Amino acid sequence: TDPKQWIRALLLLLPWFGGLVLGEVVNDFSKCQQFFYRNTSPTGITGNHYQPICQRYNNSYRFATLYDRDRRSALYSAYILSSPEGKRDDETWMYEPQVRCDPSMQELNLRPDNNVKESQAVLEDYRGTLYTKGHLTPSMHQHSLEDRKATYTLTNIVPQWEGSNSGPWGELEKEVMSEFQKCCKEKMYVITGVMSGKKSINSRVFVPDYLWSAYCCPSYKPNLPECQSFFPTYAAVGNGFHVTRMSLNGLEKILRKRLEMPNISLFDGQCK
Repeated sequence: TDPKQWIRALLLLLPWFGGLVLGEVVNDFSKCQQFFYRNTSPTGITGNHYQPICQRYNNSYRFATLYDRDRRSALYSAYILSSPEGKRDDETWMYEPQVRCDPSMQELNLRPDNNVKESQAVLEDYRGTLYTKGHLTPSMHQHSLEDRKATYTLTNIVPQWEGSNSGPWGELEKEVMSEFQKCCKEKMYVITGVMSGKKSINSRVFVPDYLWSAYCCPSYKPNLPECQSFFPTYAAVGNGFHVTRMSLNGLEKILRKRLEMPNISLFDGQCK
């Protein structure tokens, strides 16, 4: 059989499988540091169960994730917010086998094996539950179609109540986009994460008690009154169907207490 014909046939079959691979498991974020303000990832986070992932799709880095292998859920994802263009993306879910396996293995797997299931969530975890797959890096905050497709990886997903995902938290994401378009002159750096609780899906994937998001827009329009209360930094915390906006310092105080990590700092120099 012609190898080229075999490869073409394989590519045609890919959409029928439940998961594709993307991402690159790394020792640190040096390969994707551009998604953090001043190329500096959050400091003060400790624990050897956290795995940095440079989320790569079609040979380009799209955003960054710090993944908690023990809870089978991301602690946070970091990205640069951008207005979306082009057609709506399709939901083709992907997964990252290198979280647990040998990083030298080939990138493309057609289905999650036992090693993948041991270290991260898979689609089956969400079926028949009251939870939806909530993006930390939302597709609506990504510019190109490929950028948006890259967000559909299960290492960027946490369990979220349907009413929150499509309700208050979804509304927050729309408001943040509007504020970015109105107030920011250049880039807005975003870090969105969780504070996990004791609940889990199928004794596997931990359900967050809170979602949180922090925003850094160092170059903004200070003469606009509606921008003065938000920038250069602000934050938000969501609990169920309630979302509370607060200062970056207020969020960091909560994270230091809840995560028991007293030196957490999300943006270098407080985004100033």
